[in-house]
Amino acid sequence: MRDAREHGSVLPAPAEKARSVRRMFGDIAHRYDLLNHLLTLNIDRRWRRRAVDRLLEGWRGGGSYLDACAGTMDLAVEIGRRDGFDGFVVASDFAWPMLEHGREKVRGLPISAACGDALRLPHPNAAFDGAIVGFGVRNFADLRAGLDELVRVLAPGGRLVILELSIPAWRPLRELYFLYFTRILPWIGRRISGHETAYSYLPASVREFPPPEELATMMTAAGLADLRFDRLMNGIAAIHVGDKPSDGGTLRGMIDRG
Repeated sequence: MRDAREHGSVLPAPAEKARSVRRMFGDIAHRYDLLNHLLTLNIDRRWRRRAVDRLLEGWRGGGSYLDACAGTMDLAVEIGRRDGFDGFVVASDFAWPMLEHGREKVRGLPISAACGDALRLPHPNAAFDGAIVGFGVRNFADLRAGLDELVRVLAPGGRLVILELSIPAWRPLRELYFLYFTRILPWIGRRISGHETAYSYLPASVREFPPPEELATMMTAAGLADLRFDRLMNGIAAIHVGDKPSDGGTLRGMIDRG
């Protein structure tokens, strides 16, 4: 039980989570991209491309898109650089230093940055044709409220894609995963970022996050149809996809495409 206690100790109390997470990401913004790519051996780039592929399935060039919890705006850039893209992307994050460190990436692209809390998005109902969140919903102070808010700003027929870390189900891989995730990754993260707890918070928050099946059920409850998800690398991460009904019809359920 020692690991569980250690992980729990770095998770903020629910009432303090938003403020604590905002401050933490502001503190590590200067090393965020480097550590993302280093600690995943650049696999995170491939995962982001795949998530955007799912967002833009059936896309015809234009449209308005929200990159929520955008961080340094890698997903927004992936959308904005797609061949033939003539829509626009709003990259939103509640930690302004993260957006500042991504500013050079979006120069010349149809992307605007907005500092905003995903639980209280500063956008009207049905403002976007699609929304995407990469490694962000795990940090919501209230996951159900955050999903409701993302669905609110989607236009009828719009799509929500969530890319998030998860825990492998296969026991041998899970044990290796936890060895890396709870011992090696925090050690590297502390030394490069200079932050004592940010890269211990990461595995602790993944442990506390709902498994893919439960997240899919929550997305359905928030009003999305045709829920499906793909497990990536035997469950190290997952991409969830759901569509907002355009006609008020019944939801057609969840498909695990693992």
